[in-house]
Amino acid sequence: MIHSVLGEGVAALCCATALSDRGLDVEVIVPEGSSEAASRFAGGMLAPFCEGESAPDLIVAQGQAAVDWWAAHVPGVTKRGTLVVAPPRDGAELDRFARATQQHDWVVPGDLESDLEGRFARGLFFPTEAHLDPRKALASLRDKLLAKGVTFRSDAPRGHVVDCRGLAARDSLADLRGVRGEMLIVHAPDVSLTRPVRLLHPRFPCYVVPRDGDRYMIGATMVESARPGPVTARAAMELLSAAYTLHPGFAEAEILELGAGLRPSFPDNIPAVRHVGGRSYVNGMYRHGFLMAPVCAEQLVAELAEVYAHAD
Repeated sequence: MIHSVLGEGVAALCCATALSDRGLDVEVIVPEGSSEAASRFAGGMLAPFCEGESAPDLIVAQGQAAVDWWAAHVPGVTKRGTLVVAPPRDGAELDRFARATQQHDWVVPGDLESDLEGRFARGLFFPTEAHLDPRKALASLRDKLLAKGVTFRSDAPRGHVVDCRGLAARDSLADLRGVRGEMLIVHAPDVSLTRPVRLLHPRFPCYVVPRDGDRYMIGATMVESARPGPVTARAAMELLSAAYTLHPGFAEAEILELGAGLRPSFPDNIPAVRHVGGRSYVNGMYRHGFLMAPVCAEQLVAELAEVYAHAD
């Protein structure tokens, strides 16, 4: 039986990859109304323990498999951990973050990132976490699928449908909502950071993720809003202000891109695999797309294998 995966974002490509890895017949359908925008605007942080600050234990436990999954499927997974810092006035935020998470060490940030020397007295280091460039990772998954003979088309799906359309699937999943994520990509040759750094703040926490070529992605943790459209002036100013707080070199950075995407989310903010009306849905990635899409993809193929075994 052929498996038609609907969508072109991280959930769709992970599902297509997992199905193909099992030797199943797969095609990828890019239907009208689907979009990889949320995936393109992701930070690419594989940080299950940091997510424990606000996410359920299930995300922390299952998300730990993501680093090895991505490392086995795409190049460019950087395993240098995550550094969490806060300005002195927000030290209570750092203490709160420490209480809410696990698998971290207290460090002097400048000992790990020389560019932060003297700027922060203490920080939290999560050594087992990693990061990747989302756009390069998606392109690599697509190229490998094509090399294995998986077709990408826009015609009607066939066989068993795996629906990974994100918010476009609200026509079938009534409890989906959009949660806005905003980001900037800057060129900052005056800054040298080698790992993701999260800056804690009571009102607008942000993260900075290094890319190649002296580029950095600066993102807001999450905005509880389904408003589409470009980044607002206020959001841009807050992100840039936070980045400047982290390192003054960001003041001279060139803004290469501003972007916003709506992350598909269920009411409990936990990604899920659902089987409804003869179709499988993999959706609700929330802020955990690159962390949980591989987990959901592997769950999907395990559940389908069980169904097929009983059918035999």
